[in-house]
Amino acid sequence: MSGPVKQPPLPGMQRTATPARTLPAWLGELHLVRGALLCFALTLLASVVLLSLSAAYRTRAAQTLELARHTRAAAATLFNHVEAEKQEIRAYEPQFLALRQRGLIGEENRLAWIDAIRRSQEQRKLLPISYDISPQQALPVPLPMVMGQYHLRGSRMRLQMDLLHEMDLLNLLDDLRQAGYFAVQECTLKRHATGAAGSAQAPALGAECELLWLTVNSVPVLGRP
Repeated sequence: MSGPVKQPPLPGMQRTATPARTLPAWLGELHLVRGALLCFALTLLASVVLLSLSAAYRTRAAQTLELARHTRAAAATLFNHVEAEKQEIRAYEPQFLALRQRGLIGEENRLAWIDAIRRSQEQRKLLPISYDISPQQALPVPLPMVMGQYHLRGSRMRLQMDLLHEMDLLNLLDDLRQAGYFAVQECTLKRHATGAAGSAQAPALGAECELLWLTVNSVPVLGRP
């Protein structure tokens, strides 16, 4: 004979609750080590904070060291540059002073030019000389030349004079070179028809020359007089 047939639970009927699991025995002893666990947690937290602070301090120290190295390198470069400039000044200062004494560097001195013409005419017994000086103008400088804070300027002088012979003109130009630097732009000589038949003081030649007096001036800095 077959056993009794189990009927499936009817809808709406509740199943019996499963028994609750029992907690491990060691959980009931946590209160015994609670103080040690708290101390461990605080120590771990303090260690993490100290490690973070140490890492941040190390990073700042490395950045400060790197900045100090860059500052030292920049100071060394500046020092070497200043020393090089001092050596260049000591090497070129005599030449600079000589050029300034000769009138190339600084403001133009037209009185010196005129005085040089007068003295040359008196000492060499030259015939009368007329001259005309144009306003000073800026001159272009070739590209390879570096002028720095200085600017090249020129003043044109047109000379007209009678000559007993060619050496009168050459002697005058030699005398003018003592008063400054100039370039002869153009010079034209004309022979007088009456020069050979006249007296010993009659002019044999006429000369018309154009000179360019050169000066080098420092460019004024904005905000300074």
